[in-house]
Amino acid sequence: MLIGASGSGKSTLARRLFKHTEILSSDTCRGWVSDDDNNQEATGDAFDVLHYVARKRLARGLLTVVDATNVRAEDRKPLVQLAREFHCLPVAIVVDTPEHLCHERNSERPDRNFGSHVIRNQRMAMRRELRGLEREGFRHVFTLRTLEECNNATLVREPLWNNLKHEHGPFDIVGDVHGCYDELVELLSALGWKIAQIEGEPEGECVATPPEANGRSRKIVFVGDLVDRGPKTPSVLRLAMRLVKAGHALCVPGNHDVKLMRALKGKNVQVTHGLAESLAQLGRESDEFRRIVAAFIDDMVSHYVLDGGKLVVAHAGMKESMQGRGSGAVREFALFGETTGETDEFGLPVRYNWAAEYRGKAAVVYGHTPIPEPEWLNNTVCIDTGCVFGGSMTALRWPEREFVVVKARATYAESKKPFLAPEDRAPLSLQQEHDDLLDLDDVSGKRHIETRLTRTITVRQENAAAALEIMSRFAADPRWLIYLPPTMSPCETARDGPLLEQPREAFEYYRTGGVGNVICEEKHMGSRAVVVVCREPQVAQRRFGVRDADSLGIIYTRTGRPFFNDRATEQALLARVRDAAQRAGLWEELATDWLCLDCELMPWSAKAQALIREQYAAVGVAATAGLRATVASLTQAKNRLPEVDSLLATTAERADLVERYVKAYQRYCWNVSGVDDLRLAPFHLLASEEKVHVDRDHRWHMETLARLASDADRVLVATPWKLVDLSSQASEDEATAWWTSLTASGGEGMVVKPLEFIAKGPRGLLQPAVKVRGSEYLRIIYGPEYSRAEYLERLRSRGLGAKRSLALREFSLGVESLERFVRREPLRRVHECVFAVLAMESEPVDPRL
Repeated sequence: MLIGASGSGKSTLARRLFKHTEILSSDTCRGWVSDDDNNQEATGDAFDVLHYVARKRLARGLLTVVDATNVRAEDRKPLVQLAREFHCLPVAIVVDTPEHLCHERNSERPDRNFGSHVIRNQRMAMRRELRGLEREGFRHVFTLRTLEECNNATLVREPLWNNLKHEHGPFDIVGDVHGCYDELVELLSALGWKIAQIEGEPEGECVATPPEANGRSRKIVFVGDLVDRGPKTPSVLRLAMRLVKAGHALCVPGNHDVKLMRALKGKNVQVTHGLAESLAQLGRESDEFRRIVAAFIDDMVSHYVLDGGKLVVAHAGMKESMQGRGSGAVREFALFGETTGETDEFGLPVRYNWAAEYRGKAAVVYGHTPIPEPEWLNNTVCIDTGCVFGGSMTALRWPEREFVVVKARATYAESKKPFLAPEDRAPLSLQQEHDDLLDLDDVSGKRHIETRLTRTITVRQENAAAALEIMSRFAADPRWLIYLPPTMSPCETARDGPLLEQPREAFEYYRTGGVGNVICEEKHMGSRAVVVVCREPQVAQRRFGVRDADSLGIIYTRTGRPFFNDRATEQALLARVRDAAQRAGLWEELATDWLCLDCELMPWSAKAQALIREQYAAVGVAATAGLRATVASLTQAKNRLPEVDSLLATTAERADLVERYVKAYQRYCWNVSGVDDLRLAPFHLLASEEKVHVDRDHRWHMETLARLASDADRVLVATPWKLVDLSSQASEDEATAWWTSLTASGGEGMVVKPLEFIAKGPRGLLQPAVKVRGSEYLRIIYGPEYSRAEYLERLRSRGLGAKRSLALREFSLGVESLERFVRREPLRRVHECVFAVLAMESEPVDPRL
C-alpha cells in the first residue's frame, strides 16, 4: 500500500517499480466510473471498484499495489482487512517527501487546482499515524523521505518462505514421529536411505544418507510432531536437525513441537499430552542443546508448497485458499486444523472435515490426527498412523504416491480414541464413502477441463445442462461410469464415382498426417457397449464402491444408460466375459481383477428395436406399399399412355431402392431369446488395474481381445482386421478389396485406425479412427434414394469439420477419465470428463455423419 500526500511521487515510484497490471490507482478508478480522474464526488464508487479488483487479484495470490493517498487509518483499514481475508501480508511504502516538492508537482498539473492546505492536512494526518502502522497490521513499513531515496529505491521480489515450488523432489514425506526414533530409523532404511552409526555419539545415534532417483537425491519432509509421548525425543530431534542442516530434509512444525518450544523458552504452558516426557528427556541434555532445539522449531515454516505447486505439506492440513499464503490464521490452521468448538465422547475436539470439501489441484499431505491407515480423499491424505499409540509409522513417496509403512515396536502411549479394528472399519474406502453423494457444482455450468491430450476443453453451460438431465434421469449407477466412448467421423467424402465413402480417402488422411501403418477393422453393425467386468463380486465394492453383493460389473451404452433392462441377462453376459478372460489368462497377465472393454454388441435390434420398428420399418412398409401400387397403376396406364414410360421407369427404380433399404436394415436384426443369441465383439481393452492401455498399439488390442473368442463360447467374437502399409499400393489395394467384399455381402464397412492408439501429425492429434461405410449401409443412414445422382452430388458437399473436432475432444476426455480413475482420483474428477463427453453430444452436429 502506497501512503503519501498528493504530489509526493507515489504514482511515479509505482510505475518505476511495479508492473502496470499490479497497480490499482484511485485516480484511474475515478476515471473509470466518472470519466474524470479528479472527480472527488466519485470517490466512493471508485474505491468500490478498486476493492473489487483487489479482491479478485488477492484471491489469485497476485501482488497488488494500491496507489492512493491512504493517509488516514480509516482509509487503510478496509484494505488491511482485505489482505487478512486472503491471508496476505500487507506492506506499507510511505512516501514522505517535502511539502514544497508536493506543491511544485501539483502546480504543474492544471487538473490539481486545490489549495495548499489540502497537502498540509494530508501530511499532518499521515505523520500523526506513522508510528502506529505496525499495530494496524502492516508486516513491513518502508519510508522514503527525499527525492533521492525515491529515485534510488529498488524492488527485490522475494518468495514467501513457504514457497518452495522450485523443489521438485523426489520426496519421502514422513508422518508424525512423536519420539519413536527406532521406528523412524527403520522407516528411513525401508525407504532406501543409508543409515550409519555416528562415532562418539550415544548408542543408536546415526546419520542418514539419501538414495538417488533418476540422478536426483531424495529429500525427507517431516509433517511435524517430532516430539512428545515417545521414548527418544532427543534422538529424533538430533536426526531431524542433522538432515535439515545437510539439506536432506524439510520440516513443518506440529502443535506438539510448538508447545515444546514455548516451554523451553520459559512460557507458561500446560504440561500435558506427552510434554512431560519430552521435558524429562531433554532435561538430561545440555542447556545448549535445548537452546538449539527451541531455535530449530522456531525457524520452522507453517507449510510448504512444493513441486511446482503440485504438493503441499502441512501438519494438520491446508485449505486451497491458504496455500502459499502467510498469516497468523494460516499458521493456526496448519498446526491445528479447524474445529467446530465441540468435543466428542473421548473429550477430543470435533474437527471440521475440510478435506471433504477440498477441490484444489495440489495434493495435500498432512498428519495430526491418527488414523489406522492412510487413505486419499479429494487429493488429500493423512499419514499419521499412530506409531506412538502402537500403530505404525507411514511415509509417502512423492511423486510415486506409494506408501511405505513400518509397524510400531511397542505401544508407548494410550490413545484416548482407540483405533478401529479391521473388522469394524467401513467396507468402502474414505473416498468411496464421500463419493456416495455427488455435488451438482462439480459438473454443472460452463467448465474448462484440462486433459493430457488436448489441453483445455470448454463445455458450454447449455450443453452441461443437457448432459445433467440425461445423467440424472436415465444413467446407470454413476460409480460404474468411468468412461464414455467418443463419436467417430467418417472418412473424407469421395470426390467422384458412385460411392460416397471409400478407403482411399481414409488412407490418404493418415498418410498426410505422417502415419506409416494403419489397422483396418471390420465394422460390426450393432450398438456400442462399454463393458466393465470384475473377476469376482467383491471387486465391485472394493474398487468401484458399488454395494451390490453379486454384481460382476455393468454393460452400458455410449450415453451412460444401462444396456439391458433385464439385470439377469446383463450379469449372465458379464459372466461369459469373465470366464473368457480367465481362459485367456488375462487376469494374471495384466495383474488385475477388473477390465474395461469397448465393444460392439449385436444384433442392432437388441438395443435399437424400437428405433427400427418406429422409424426404419415404418418408412420401409409405407414406401413399399405406396410405390408398388404406383408401379402397378403406371403399368396399366402404359398401354394407353406411352408417355408414362419415363415415370414408370423412375418409380420402378425407386421401388427397387426401397426394397434394398429394407433388406439393408433387416440384415442387422434377428430374434434374441437369451444370452446365446447375442454376439459381443470387443475391440479396445481400455483399462485394467493401474493401467490405461493407450500406450499399446491397436495390433496388441486386436490380438489380445481375439483370445476371448473361442469355440467354447460363441457369444464372444473376434473382430477381423488387417494391417496396412501406407507406403505400399499393393497393401492398400488388398485392404480395399477386402472392404469391397465386406460391403458387397451386406457388411457395414470398416474402421481405419492408426497403428498407434494415440497418433499425432504436424498439426497435432489425429483422428483416433475414421469409418468407411458401404453403400447399402449408407442407405439406412441417408434414406432409400440417397444413391440417385442428384442426391449423391448434394451429399458430397457435407462438412466434416465439426464432427472431427467433436471426435478429438471426446477422445481426449475419454482417455482422461480413464487415467483419472486408474490414478484413483475422486469420482467427481472422473465424472467431470464423462459428463463433458455427454455434453458434447448435444452440440449441433449432423447425426448421419
